[in-house]
Amino acid sequence: MSLYWIVTTFAMAFIITVVGVPLFIPFLQRLKFGQSIREEGPQSHQKKSGTPTMGGLVFLIAMILSFIIMASIGGWFGSEALLLLIPLVLFGALGFLDDYIKVVKKQNLGLTSKQKFLGQVVISVLFYLIYHFNGYPETLNIPFTSIEINLGWFFLIFVIFWMVGFSNAVNLTDGLDGLVSGLSVIAFGTLAIIANHQDQGVVAMFCMAIVGAMLGFLIFNKNPAKIFMGDTGSLALGGAIAAISIMLHQEWMLLLIGLVFVIETASVIIQVFYFKVTNGKRLFKMSPIHHHFEHVDIGWSEWRIVFTFWGAGLVCAILALLIIL
Repeated sequence: MSLYWIVTTFAMAFIITVVGVPLFIPFLQRLKFGQSIREEGPQSHQKKSGTPTMGGLVFLIAMILSFIIMASIGGWFGSEALLLLIPLVLFGALGFLDDYIKVVKKQNLGLTSKQKFLGQVVISVLFYLIYHFNGYPETLNIPFTSIEINLGWFFLIFVIFWMVGFSNAVNLTDGLDGLVSGLSVIAFGTLAIIANHQDQGVVAMFCMAIVGAMLGFLIFNKNPAKIFMGDTGSLALGGAIAAISIMLHQEWMLLLIGLVFVIETASVIIQVFYFKVTNGKRLFKMSPIHHHFEHVDIGWSEWRIVFTFWGAGLVCAILALLIIL
């Protein structure tokens, strides 16, 4: 596949998002679909209450349309394209349901953790079944070796763990203006380079559709954000990045490319564990860890945290490329 198709897909997704978001914001405002801010969060975030959310709908439409149009025109729309779209669309739909419950009830709750987990598992199983019955390899590479382990049906357990884990990781990271948008540009851009290096043009095209849409969304999502992506966007991005790593057989390398997402999730797990074993003490001022730096005792500005985390994500992405290419 020539770069023309990949670049055109990127440009189409970018343009649709840049045009669509300003039209969507007034629509959300009329419906009073504003973000509810949890009371236990940083006090500085209370001013964000009412900011339109569910902006993920716009960039998901941009990603899906641009990818389907270009893949269809080029004659590449098949099982591979379907495998990439399923997590994006269905995790996005699950996130939309969660967001809808939040904005209708005007509280920062949404689906219960059990309901969300069940939905994530069902989507992951569906992805695996299509992956399995299309004959894709169910193997895992041992890092820094040429050894591959065939997991057979145990690959299903891995897929569930991987997709649920990363969809939640990106969702947890989405707590500051522009944080996930910028990290997504870096991570999916890196995966696009890897896909192109492996001659997986369809995957590279899909990645660049996401990069284009996220760059367009970042224009409106940067601090101070005019719109939030909501769970609609963050769950979809997390599911998509996990699926792409599986398609590229770069699952372990995703731990480096998406290290910021991993650390954000680990900070929550560690905080909960530490809280329980110490009878109420906290290791971090607040979790996920981006809120720790934002806490009044440390006092980093939102922009400083976002740029620092973007920088960390970029360094990890460069290291991954140096290892792979």
